[in-house]
Amino acid sequence: MEFLRPASLAGALAAKAANPGAVPLAGGTDVMVELNFDHRRPEALLDLGRVPELHEHGTDGGRIRIGAAVPYSRIITELGTKLPGLAMAARTVGSPQIRNRGSVGGNLGAASPAGDSHPALLAADAEVEIASVRGTRIVAAKDFYVGVKKNVLAPDELITAVLLAPASGPQQFSKIGTRNAMVIAVAAFGLALHPAEKRVGTGVGSAAPTPRRAFDAEEFLAAELDWDAPKPIADSVKRRFGDLVAAAASPIDDVRGSAAYRRHALGVMARRTLTWAWTEYCGGSAKCA
Repeated sequence: MEFLRPASLAGALAAKAANPGAVPLAGGTDVMVELNFDHRRPEALLDLGRVPELHEHGTDGGRIRIGAAVPYSRIITELGTKLPGLAMAARTVGSPQIRNRGSVGGNLGAASPAGDSHPALLAADAEVEIASVRGTRIVAAKDFYVGVKKNVLAPDELITAVLLAPASGPQQFSKIGTRNAMVIAVAAFGLALHPAEKRVGTGVGSAAPTPRRAFDAEEFLAAELDWDAPKPIADSVKRRFGDLVAAAASPIDDVRGSAAYRRHALGVMARRTLTWAWTEYCGGSAKCA
């Protein structure tokens, strides 16, 4: 197995173009597990640890640009107030050691339906920056996933960054697993309120072949909320929102949970995250929820 170690983004893109079968290696929290268990034996590894552009975050036209290799721990500590939904999701990722190594770029590259960052990225209307020697393109997160552990990347492309607008309203994330910590999600849900546009964003994880949004649930809730004069949400609205979120899923039965349980869990998480987010939107008054 060849080991490639470029020191710049240009070098990394050139190496990927010359070796399309090379597997990118950043934190290694997914790739090294697959190698250790002999589930994958690529022709080459492309180590991105020395590419500084991938380890930085900043602003880009009013949006926050997060380099693909920025670890979860830095997203929590440095961007948590601006991107609360993503920070909440990041806090549920593995152990502190994993959060110090793993990144959103790696999560996107793996494209696992159970990836913890996906629901938060979808709810926040994130975009993925993809580059190759041929140029750079931007893909909406909702269009990035194309199958189980499959994405839109061409063989010569690398994920270079994720782009998100700073939160303009409350954001929430919820995850259910078989234990309290260091667990792969049985189901996960992300919610973001976008008051300026009177719009709702959602993200469903670990309950379909790909992470996905619950578009019908978003449209229903956006029309039901009183954005200008917040008031309590009727229980019937919460239940309908939960039902629509569950209906957007296409779960399976596996060792971690049944399809029926996943749908039920999504409905519960949708109602709970809505209650938390709307309470925050109302200024913290429990009467508003």
